[in-house]
Order: sequence, then C-alpha cells, then structure tokens
Amino acid sequence: MVAFAVGGLMGDTLFHLLPEIFLGEDEPERARLVLVEPNRNLLLGVAILVGFMTFVAMDKGLRIATGGAGHSHDHGGHSHAETKTEGASSAVEKTGELKSRKKKANGAGPTGGAAAKTEKEQNPSVKLAGYLNLIADFTHNITDGLAMSASFYASPTIGATTTVAVFFHEIPHEVGDFALLVQSGFSKKAAMGAQFVTALGALLGTLIGIAVQELGGSSGDGAMARNAGLWGTSLTWGDMLLPFTAGTFLYVGTVAVIPELLETGPNKMAELRKTLVQFAAIAVGAGIMLYISWHD
Repeated sequence: MVAFAVGGLMGDTLFHLLPEIFLGEDEPERARLVLVEPNRNLLLGVAILVGFMTFVAMDKGLRIATGGAGHSHDHGGHSHAETKTEGASSAVEKTGELKSRKKKANGAGPTGGAAAKTEKEQNPSVKLAGYLNLIADFTHNITDGLAMSASFYASPTIGATTTVAVFFHEIPHEVGDFALLVQSGFSKKAAMGAQFVTALGALLGTLIGIAVQELGGSSGDGAMARNAGLWGTSLTWGDMLLPFTAGTFLYVGTVAVIPELLETGPNKMAELRKTLVQFAAIAVGAGIMLYISWHD
C-alpha cells in the first residue's frame, strides 16, 4: 500500500501538478500562445522549494521536540519501526541478563526495580510523541486540503487525481497514527476521536485554499497583466499555492515515505520478492496517474 502511494504521489506531482504549474491547463479545442517569463518560472520554482523545505522544517522540529525518539511525520511520514526494533532487542537482552542473574543468584530485585523505573520514565516521552503526532497530522491535513482545493481550481480532473493520490497515501499512515496513539495511552475510542479531529484540518485547508483562490485571484484566465503581479510577473499569491503543494508532495513521496520501502530483513529471497512487489506497486500507482494525464 505504501509503495502504491509513492507511485501515486510521484505520478500526480510529475505528470499533473508540475506541468499544470509551468504550462497551465491544457485546452485541446483552442490554440494557445505561451509567453515565456523566466522570472515567473523562477518564482514557481522557489514556491516548490519553499513547500519542500516547510515539511523538512516540520519533520526536523518534531524530531528535536521528541529528543530523537524515532518519530517522523511529513503529511505524513513515519519511522517508528527502527526505534521500536532497537528498544525491543535491548529489552530482550536485558531480560536475558536478568534471568541469568536470577539463576546464579537471587539478588536481582533492585535491578528489576531499576528497569521498571526506567520504563516509567520513558512513558512521558511516548505520550508526548503521540500528541506531537496529532499536531503533525492536523497541519499536514491542512496542506492536503490546500492541495485538493488548488487542484480543483486548476482542473476537475487534476483535482480528482490529487484526491485519489492523497486518499491512498493517507490510508497506511492513518493506521500507523492510530497504533501510535494507542501506544501513547489513548483508548481505541479516544484514538479514533482524535484522528477524526485531525481530519478536520483537511476541511480547514480546503476553506483556506478557496479563500486564497477567490480573494487572491489567479492568472490562469489571462486577466492579469504580464508585469502587474508578484515582483513584476503575471503571478498572484493564488498561483503560488499549487507549486507550494507540489513541493510538499515531493517531500512526502521521497523523504518521508521512501525510507519505509528501504527497510529490509535478514531473509534475502523474501526481501527480493518484497522489493519486486513494491516496484510493481509503484509502477501501477504512477501508471494510473500517467494514463489519466495522457488522456486528459
């Protein structure tokens, strides 16, 4: 599912969003004159970079806030597995040492008490990671709402494909978020309620995107004079929303999600088969977006 999400997100970004950003919406029934504005393209590139770096800063800030506790979310990315594995292996080693000590001598009580005390000290950090995860989910869902609203303003087809890509991307991450909240001390009912609250961020982002498009305007209809926009270009603030979103999708589809696909186990043949399935899923996800874009 994650591999399919990678293909869908990257296909949506490369085959839909970026062409729409730099060339505008295709209208086969009309001939179109494309004015070359180097500064306009530079500003669009800057907006893509700003979107990418915004999620880098968000991810880095969460890692710093959790003290490098292994939590990562971009939109939505997660990297809990490595920390959990290390913690589990160290716990097994400690348990083995305690058992061997108990066999040799019966004075292992203080050591067990220290281990329990250490476990209690770790619980606040896990709970903090759960709350930070909710904040990250909410802010990322706002970006999803911005992406979907901007994409629907660009084209109904692009809006639909963007929504599908976001949907498939969110499924595995929402499941991971739910598991993290349960581990953080939330009941299952409370975790589901918290996830519902974070989902409202998408609605808020959609409303913000609509407001930006309606109040900020868009140069897609050619009404804006060539040098009357931002920094002497034909761009408006509304036009900067889509490239910003493309930058965030590039981060989600690469930095935030790819590390999950790079995780491997000790069984080489099983990992090889798993890799082939992942590449096939990426190809299917990207292929669907390419097909839709080709026939749009």
